Amino acid sequence: MKAIYKTTEETGIFEKIDTYCDGNWVCLIAPTAEEVQEVSQHFEIDLQDMVSALDEDERARVDSDDDYTMIIIDVPYKDEEDSRENRESYGTVPLAIILGDTDKRYIITVCLRELQLLDDFRGGKIKKFFTYKKTRFILQILYRNATYYLHYLRMLERSIGGIEDALHKSTRNEELFKLLALDKSLVYLSNSLRANGLVLDRLMRLDAVKKYPEDEELLEDVIVENQQAIEMANVYSSILDVTMEAYSSVISNNLNSVMKVLTSATLIMTIPTMIFSFFGMNVPLPWEHSAGGFWYICLVSLIATAIVVFFMFRRKMF
Repeated sequence: MKAIYKTTEETGIFEKIDTYCDGNWVCLIAPTAEEVQEVSQHFEIDLQDMVSALDEDERARVDSDDDYTMIIIDVPYKDEEDSRENRESYGTVPLAIILGDTDKRYIITVCLRELQLLDDFRGGKIKKFFTYKKTRFILQILYRNATYYLHYLRMLERSIGGIEDALHKSTRNEELFKLLALDKSLVYLSNSLRANGLVLDRLMRLDAVKKYPEDEELLEDVIVENQQAIEMANVYSSILDVTMEAYSSVISNNLNSVMKVLTSATLIMTIPTMIFSFFGMNVPLPWEHSAGGFWYICLVSLIATAIVVFFMFRRKMF
């Protein structure tokens, strides 16, 4: 899908347009090969640079050319497919931001899938957003991206808390699968946050991206939010490690308890078995000719079993 947007400088109105113009934003989401080729030719951008953003494994980086600068960041999203299976799962996808040099006022974003981050800009939810202010646009994307990392990390933390509560009542495999999905998500988010931090550092040292005094506060907010997200990811990673260790300990403890009960039950059943085996031998035995001999043997077995059970309870073997 290709869409073109522009903010009119005179009126400040943000709207969707049909043709390319100065100061426009070209948004490509899961574009066709023809759309990529057409945008590449019109803005004289290397086709490989645009195609690279459509690779799920593309690393976050900043590339500067003579006529344009390409910034690739990792953007988080919630995996709806896993959510339908009652498992919280998150991933990241590359987002390429291509901006023209000083004489060419345009910004192009290329992404593999629909993102809430881009929908916020397309839907006019971002204050003081202007397509012709390239530096502010980039900083606003980076800031909004960091807030989504924080949002998903908080959701992930709540999921970990929910699983911790479930561990008190159940040790099903379902809880284990949920923990593994969260651990995988946290790895993706942590690595992507660190990569985005390196991109931000490189971006601030790059002369191709102009810095304006009015954007200093926004830049500080971007740095603070990204650093906070990195620290939160580290904390939640430690919490998840502890939770998984606790889960393993609970499973091991439950297994030991089951084995303890089974062993105790086997020992208790052995007592009457031994007594009845003793009286089943073909030798003269007590109560052999007694009419109530069977009941005497049962009584002896019951008393012996009760004594064993009593001592086992005293030693807390149950």
